[in-house]
Parts: sequence; C-alpha cells; structure tokens
Amino acid sequence: MNILILGIGNILFQDEGIGAHFIHYLDEKYEYNSDEHTISIVDGGTLAHRLIPLIIKYDKVFVVDCIDALNSKPGDVYFFDYLKAPAEIDWQGSAHEIEMLQTLNMIKMNGDLPSTNVLGVIPKRVADDTTFELSEEIIKAIPTMESTIIKALKDLGVNISVKNEDLSIVEIANSSYKREIINGPAI
Repeated sequence: MNILILGIGNILFQDEGIGAHFIHYLDEKYEYNSDEHTISIVDGGTLAHRLIPLIIKYDKVFVVDCIDALNSKPGDVYFFDYLKAPAEIDWQGSAHEIEMLQTLNMIKMNGDLPSTNVLGVIPKRVADDTTFELSEEIIKAIPTMESTIIKALKDLGVNISVKNEDLSIVEIANSSYKREIINGPAI
C-alpha cells in the first residue's frame, strides 16, 4: 500500500501552519520502514486543488490540518475518517479552510478518493501576525497528535523507530523558513 502523510497549512500564519510543521517534525524525528508499504511525507502547504494529482496516487492518506469543531477549544485534537466526519467538524479554523475541503470533495466526486483520515487540531491564532510562532495550546497538542499518527501507522504494519528523540515542534517551526518541501509534489 502507498501511504501519504500530507501536511496542510500556511507556515506564515502562526497555528495555521501546524500541518506543515507537524509533517516535518514526523520526518525528522522518526524512521519509517515496511516491506509491504511505501510511506511518503509531503508538505502540501496551501496548494489545495493542485494536490489532486498527488493525492489520487495513494491508497491511504493522512491529512494533517487545522480544523474547527463545535464546543471545542484551542489544542483539541480530532482524528477521523474523512467520509465519516463527525457533524461538529468543519474547516473554519484555517486560513485555507475551503480549499482543502473542496479538494477532498472534488476527488470524492470523481470517484478517486483514497482511504483518507484527517488528523485535525483546533488552532488558537490564525493570521494575527506573520510569524512562525505556535501557541502554547498547539505545542501542548503535539504529543496527542504524534501518538495518534504513530498508532495509526503501526496499525497498518509500518515499523517506526526514533532517530531524533530530542526534537521539538518549536525547533521545527522556528527553522521552517529554511526548509524545502519534503518529497514535494512535482507540479
């Protein structure tokens, strides 16, 4: 099975960039091995519709993004099957909320949507200032996000080992402007 971990977000707008920051964190902290699966980690930024040719190449997709939910608070983490999203979930928590939702809906309408799970987190600050700084609520959500995605990958039979135990999401966010897209889409 071809597995994609896709981070979505604009790193210039505080918590809005958590999807992109988080996949870089996963890539730098862990090593992924499987005889049965290939694992790709991609920073999708805010490409939205332009990601369609990439997404449809995979059998299993994990989208990491900001979301919003009724009765939620900043730092709350949600993990759900995109096709069975709880009614209280929407994408209003991000600066690109419509584009990713529309992208997945377009792929679904065309009958090309792979099995897709969303790892979403409620942001505290979005686009107040242009900065890479993450809120404390998002930083505190990282262990939950991390254990959730690691468990999901292990449940698929992916072997995961730690290669950088001391890495923090703050380090990743603070150096994000130096990064290139990981296994980026050839668009």
